[in-house]
Amino acid sequence: MEGGCCPSMGSEAFFTLHVNNSDRGRAKRMDRMVLHRMEYYGYHGVFAEERKLGQRYYIDLEIDMDLGEAGRNDDLTKTINYAEIHELVKQMVENTSFQLIEALGEHIASSLLDTYTIINALTVKVTKPHPPFDIHFGGVTVELRRSRK
Repeated sequence: MEGGCCPSMGSEAFFTLHVNNSDRGRAKRMDRMVLHRMEYYGYHGVFAEERKLGQRYYIDLEIDMDLGEAGRNDDLTKTINYAEIHELVKQMVENTSFQLIEALGEHIASSLLDTYTIINALTVKVTKPHPPFDIHFGGVTVELRRSRK
């Protein structure tokens, strides 16, 4: 099922919800909430100019959790409010400064796992669309996969 968009996320951002119903009755569900191409302006990079001038960053999240109860009962308290996730990630991207996008991704992943016990695992993709190289390409993305121990 695909749907809705948080108005503050811009017209290109959207979320996808994947629900795996094939494991009904099993102890653990692996449903997924996906937030695509959330756009923020941040101050990250190895070069001082990057950290001073800033640039656009795109964040994609794949959040694995059990969405069964939320879906069966139409209950927001049994899932994660994706608008809240957007705001938390926005604060992390826009109010911190890292030299590496790997460090930014790690900060996002660990913060979300610490904040939301419902999350079993997640993937964070951080895209820097305009790295400061004298070559032309579509940017660079790091992808981090983290799960509970």
